[in-house]
Amino acid sequence: MASTTPALNDTVADITRRIRERSSERRALYESRMADQHRRGVHRGELSCGNLAHGFAACGAEDKNSLKLMNAANLGIISSYNDMLSAHQPLETFPETIKTAARAMGSTAQFAGGVPAMCDGVTQGQPGMELSLFSRDVIAMATAVGLSHNMFDAVLYLGVCDKIVPGLFIAAARFGHLPAMFVPAGPMPSGLPNKEKARIRQLFAEGKASREDLLEAESASYHSPGTCTFYGTANSNQLMMEMMGLHLPGTSFVNPGTEMREALTRFATEQAIRNTEPGGDYRPFYRQIDERAIVNAIVGLLASGGSTNHTLHLVAMAAAAGLTITWEDFTDLSAVTPSLMQVYPNGQADINHFQAAGGMSLLIRELIGAGLIHTDIPTVFGTDMTAYTQEPFLEDGKLVWREGPTASLDPEVLRPVAEPFAPTGGLTVLNGNLGRGVIKVSAVKPEHRLVEAPIKIFEDQNDLKAAFEAGELDRDVIAVVRFQGPKANGMPELHKLTPYLGVLQDRGHKVALVTDGRMSGASGKVPAAIHISPEALDGGPLAKLKDGDIVRLDADRGSLEVKVDAHEWAEREQRIGELDHYHVGLGRELFGGFRHLAMRGEEGAGVFGGFEADDLARQEGQIHEDDA
Repeated sequence: MASTTPALNDTVADITRRIRERSSERRALYESRMADQHRRGVHRGELSCGNLAHGFAACGAEDKNSLKLMNAANLGIISSYNDMLSAHQPLETFPETIKTAARAMGSTAQFAGGVPAMCDGVTQGQPGMELSLFSRDVIAMATAVGLSHNMFDAVLYLGVCDKIVPGLFIAAARFGHLPAMFVPAGPMPSGLPNKEKARIRQLFAEGKASREDLLEAESASYHSPGTCTFYGTANSNQLMMEMMGLHLPGTSFVNPGTEMREALTRFATEQAIRNTEPGGDYRPFYRQIDERAIVNAIVGLLASGGSTNHTLHLVAMAAAAGLTITWEDFTDLSAVTPSLMQVYPNGQADINHFQAAGGMSLLIRELIGAGLIHTDIPTVFGTDMTAYTQEPFLEDGKLVWREGPTASLDPEVLRPVAEPFAPTGGLTVLNGNLGRGVIKVSAVKPEHRLVEAPIKIFEDQNDLKAAFEAGELDRDVIAVVRFQGPKANGMPELHKLTPYLGVLQDRGHKVALVTDGRMSGASGKVPAAIHISPEALDGGPLAKLKDGDIVRLDADRGSLEVKVDAHEWAEREQRIGELDHYHVGLGRELFGGFRHLAMRGEEGAGVFGGFEADDLARQEGQIHEDDA
């Protein structure tokens, strides 16, 4: 099959090459470190008798006997399970399924550790949202603690939502000598149509629907175990994991609580064992994930109109694997990647409709056929990416894979490359005298992509709601919400603002949002320039703006400019935000160190620095110092 694979698109090949060349030194250092860790021992064989006795003291006799032997695999389980949040609740039963499947293979599995999993849907517009982005790095660290016991030959990562999968990925990269299998839980069944949910949200914002009406609509939409069905960060995570070959083919969007979901979890366990050294086909993470896999993830994100959060997350994820990617890589790939999916907020369908229309197998088939993704990467399935045009079926209770559909069953949801929804991807990078940021355009109608209007400045998202209710925004307006970056207050999502701005747009006004905060994977019909870097607290130009300044946002041209005389602009002073109220309460005081360490949005907004890049920079600095 590989011999008939179309040639790689020239732009995709060029961008992959420049990432490889840009990252060559740090990637080489990363690979050297992972190989060294492998040589030092990847499992319990390196432990002393006392260490080992502690490691299996709580196990049953069967598992204890297996763990005493060094010729069988022991899997570590890292899970984001909690029973409060719908996306993670199904994971409750996964460890026992995994342990049973491992024993049937003559191996073992141990629950190595749980990681926190917060829900942006619960914390949206609340103080707790200011911990959300930093939770990604906490998850990575919590995973490292769980794996630090060095008892494992491979790891099963159980996670779904916004920061959880990126955090798990970062940890998997730093434990890159271990094979990794990402195991999703799947989306909840479809509930209230997204269009109706959005309609009632806007009615509530206008005071035309009661809180009881709103709660009823929200409860009918988010109604059962499983991931939310709109195409936000959680479902973008799943798509990207499959695009990188870290999932089994076709596993991303199978509903929880089904026979197929359990069969896929069992098979993931069996395949993870086969991918270990004792299993005979050692496939460590660091040999699997390189610049080709990261490019596949970006292309998949762009073709699907995925979450803007991944312009932060993918940068941090790639860095953990010794790779440097930039927002220009997103922009240049977007120029050659057609938009093939319309799932809410980009359309009215949900992720279950996408699955029914052809799902991942058809999307990957189309991208391979157009030469837009790398097929020659090793995957957890034991194949290259050409096998990911298949989807799973149960035959007499046994899991098998067959070729998926070759044409869309619903062209309003999923289209071929030859007839895309748009010729380019759904994300654009913005540049100008207000800094650099990103905008998701896949849900924004063409007539709303250029906005030039006076600005109204806010330094707290709750003030925008008050201004809306007072009628102060009933005009052409660009709302600037600043001091929302990672150093200021942890870079919360500002999705709570969408209904108010959407009402203004529906009234015929030219409306946009400009912020150094985030707008989430649910970014919708209102143009939103987000992740503006540098942030206002870090010397960014948003801190120079004054109410009434004219700003021009042109998503099609990728520009963001304030129309102020250059001399006057250079002379303006930076406003210093009043941020103390952001730093105390609901645990925010515990994250002061994170705010201090946070990197810029374009660098991934993480707290770990650049890993090997930082080490190389220090070495270079020492060489120059010695020469001097």
